[in-house]
Amino acid sequence: MTAAALLGVTLEFLANGDFWINVGVLATTYGVFALGIQLNIGTTGIFNFGQAGFMAVGSYTMGILIVKSGASFWLAMLAGLGTAAAAAILVGLPSLRLRADYFAISTLAFSEIVRYVADNWDGLTGGNLGLFGYTDAWNDLSARVDGWLGHLGIAPRFLLPLLVVNLVVFLVLAAFVALLVRSPWGRVLNAIREDEDAARALGKNTFAYKLQSLSIAAALAAIAGYMLAINISILSPANFDPVLTAYGYVIVILGGLGSYFGVVLGSFFLIFLLEATRYLELPLSDARVASLRFVIVGLVLMALVVFRPQGLLGKREELMLRAHR
Repeated sequence: MTAAALLGVTLEFLANGDFWINVGVLATTYGVFALGIQLNIGTTGIFNFGQAGFMAVGSYTMGILIVKSGASFWLAMLAGLGTAAAAAILVGLPSLRLRADYFAISTLAFSEIVRYVADNWDGLTGGNLGLFGYTDAWNDLSARVDGWLGHLGIAPRFLLPLLVVNLVVFLVLAAFVALLVRSPWGRVLNAIREDEDAARALGKNTFAYKLQSLSIAAALAAIAGYMLAINISILSPANFDPVLTAYGYVIVILGGLGSYFGVVLGSFFLIFLLEATRYLELPLSDARVASLRFVIVGLVLMALVVFRPQGLLGKREELMLRAHR
């Protein structure tokens, strides 16, 4: 087979609508997740490595209330938001006063504690077997969305209703958080990031503001958790590996620190790379191709960081300001 023919085979997926739907669903999920990380590190200057743990808390709260208690799907989602925010407050109260690196370690430890508790508390979370049976209300809504799309002449497709809902939620949340950080409250967060001592000298309760930033990020993680839970239809501890938080940081770096619409672009760029490299056709074993995928993604990301260190939509001036603080 010639190189041109091989290239034609590997690019066929670009014409597949299901590929783009899958990319959209994953990108919006990871994007909402990364909005919270952007709020923490890009705006407030705190290093939250426990975002996957907050995601798990919100998701499991929703799933357990529906499956175990028969609660309403929508009320369970609200409860999950509150529980995730409460978890952030409980984690932040003792650890936000620590030095930045110790706070990062504390949040990472919290994330792992949540994952191991979910893995071992079989009676409540289902353990390794997972928790399922919470998607009935979503299935009804999905059918209605399919009906609305049908009126527009769009044929039903698997995951298309979820993509539509996720995309609307993602864009609304990105716009909301972007406007929020432009408010007086957001300007205080920026002041804390630049010089917490100066903000404190001006009479601002910087600890309370950082706690608020962390709790809002946790609520955003819970929303991303709902998107993930609906997509995979089963909650398992393996779904909340700390690598999720690493992906969130990659999206923030790709989009640019402090840029919320950069998160939108960065999430689609990263997920497209990860999913597109699944279609590599090389004379190698599956394990080696899987490893090569991440090598290729890593090289692309390295090139972007070298040639555009401020990210896709970040500002070079702000990057230089942060570097010389």
